[in-house]
Amino acid sequence: MSKKTVVITGGNRGIGLSITEAFVDAGFSVFVGARNEAGLVTRFGDSVRYLKTDVRNAADHQNLVSLAVEVTGRLDVFINNAGYSEWRPIAAIDEEFLDDIIATNLKGAFWGCKAAVQAMGEGSSIINISSIASKRGSANNSAYVATKFAMNGLTQSLAKEVGPRGIRVNGVCPVLIPTDGLLEALKSPYGPAANGDGAGFIAKFAQDNAALKRLPTGAEVAAMCLFLASDAASAITAQNINVDCGVFPQ
Repeated sequence: MSKKTVVITGGNRGIGLSITEAFVDAGFSVFVGARNEAGLVTRFGDSVRYLKTDVRNAADHQNLVSLAVEVTGRLDVFINNAGYSEWRPIAAIDEEFLDDIIATNLKGAFWGCKAAVQAMGEGSSIINISSIASKRGSANNSAYVATKFAMNGLTQSLAKEVGPRGIRVNGVCPVLIPTDGLLEALKSPYGPAANGDGAGFIAKFAQDNAALKRLPTGAEVAAMCLFLASDAASAITAQNINVDCGVFPQ
């Protein structure tokens, strides 16, 4: 039996890199689309194929899927991971910023889903990396929160649309995970760690909010993705699942 194929956007850093590593270890043929290679070849060798990708462009998603299918003959899993967060009060949100965060976080997921479903067959799976911010708002975060609420809606709606074809669509909603990107975003003068101590803010947040008194790792988010991609999750679709150590019980 040939190996399964996964495409991961933004799989070169942060949570995405943890997802890439997990799927490599699980024996998948892994294709990563991102703006830069960021040492993937050095780290993974022939286990990962990289294609320069700007998720804001629909054609880049089509090229990524075409490469995966051309090389392996199949597409089993597509993970929309690429995105970014930035805190800004509404008074500081201009059209350029709003257009870019929507194009990256939301339209990027739409284009990924569109390209994926055209190549997928029964038993395949789309996983959208959302956020705990997709379920509750927070101050100075309206643009990011809006994109993630919308991503959850995309997940639910598309699952109904492609379910008759045997394609499952789920979302994963991590809480704060101290990636380089998040720590940089937390430095914003409008963010919850405006004093610049992002690590201190995250540690206090975990103690004050998490049932387990800690926050998840990128590897734990990746483990949820692996489960959702597996046959063990064959009855799970249209769900947006928190990976949050009990920050937001539901």
